[in-house]
Amino acid sequence: MLSKSATMLLGLINQRPLNPYEIIKQLQIMNVHRWYNIANSTVYATLKVLEKKEYIYGSVEKDGNMPDKTIYSLTDKGKQEFVATLQQSILSFDYDTNIFSIAAFFIDALDDPQSLLSQRLKILNSYLEGIEQQITVIKDDIPSIAKANIERTKYIVEAEIAGTESLIHAIL
Repeated sequence: MLSKSATMLLGLINQRPLNPYEIIKQLQIMNVHRWYNIANSTVYATLKVLEKKEYIYGSVEKDGNMPDKTIYSLTDKGKQEFVATLQQSILSFDYDTNIFSIAAFFIDALDDPQSLLSQRLKILNSYLEGIEQQITVIKDDIPSIAKANIERTKYIVEAEIAGTESLIHAIL
């Protein structure tokens, strides 16, 4: 599975070939910094890693007197890894909600997102059912912090369910 940064960059490059400056500008336009911190230096470092793994390839273009710029495109291998990461991110629950948020952002790259999101709902509802069973058997003698953590987990899962349902409605 790709890192969050790698998934984000592959998602942008999947939409259209981009150079590093365009990627950074696109991240700014999308206000990604408000929900996921990806530094400019991370963009450059991640592009190098992705190119080394042959997920992207760069072609150098010259534009008049301007410095050369490298335009990155996705390889077939990169597309496969990107799609596999999106699928895995949708079909798993993680307390780091950025993973699902990034997958949701690029959901249109998937062939059958509605089916994957429906599967995600089943997973989340099953998880929620387990949490609710746990809550019903909690004894008064367990520390209140443990009870609070279980309750917080329930709220996080409920929020993920609501977000997934909203996304399903949005793509219909």
